[in-house]
Amino acid sequence: MSWRDFWNGEHAIYVSERHKALHYRRIAQDIAAAVPGKDAAVLDVGCGEALSADLVAAASGKLILCEAAPTVRDKLKARFGTLTNLSVVSPEEVEALPDGSLDLVVANSLIQYLSDIELKRALATWLAKLKPGGELILADVIPPDLSPLTDATELLGFAWRGGFFVAALGGLVRTLFSDYRKLRAQYGLSTYSAVGITALVKAAGFEGVTRRSNFGHNPHRMAFSARRPLTVPDLVLDEGANS
Repeated sequence: MSWRDFWNGEHAIYVSERHKALHYRRIAQDIAAAVPGKDAAVLDVGCGEALSADLVAAASGKLILCEAAPTVRDKLKARFGTLTNLSVVSPEEVEALPDGSLDLVVANSLIQYLSDIELKRALATWLAKLKPGGELILADVIPPDLSPLTDATELLGFAWRGGFFVAALGGLVRTLFSDYRKLRAQYGLSTYSAVGITALVKAAGFEGVTRRSNFGHNPHRMAFSARRPLTVPDLVLDEGANS
């Protein structure tokens, strides 16, 4: 089983339907607040079930939801098929989007599931698809020193405020024996220091990389904003290229 297989099937990441609904509503509110304007073209990469994506669509001119798991894409299309400014695509279809067509790209709780090579390839794609001056937001980035206990404590706090505390306690126990825990042990999750992720994003061609408030309920995970440069430096040709 791969991470894509995991998200494509049934899993117990969300301890209850209320947890899932509140999680996605919080994420949608955070993304909507970051949309630069009513006419903005927005790409939400690795969006998951995005139950409240209509909130983001209402704040945008066009919203593109990208999800790797086919069953999740089918659910998104069924849920939001009547929204004329919302479309659902696969990662492969993102490659076909016109270059320079997006105002904002959001990758929330995604890059921990990508290898170094996959992240570099994704950064290159996002840079190409953004308009000059367009913004990339990487959210829910896991720092190397973040303890699973801290994650669990933040979940329980979110559950207490959201009214699903008992379900959260049971969910944490189930996670100990879940495929998620087995996959995490097998493949791990990619973690990044603030310095490390900043260097990677800059090396991909972005500028103005800054720390920002995280999306969702966990302030111990990190989020970063960066922009495609307004102008792209001319390529330096090899001296022997024209000889």
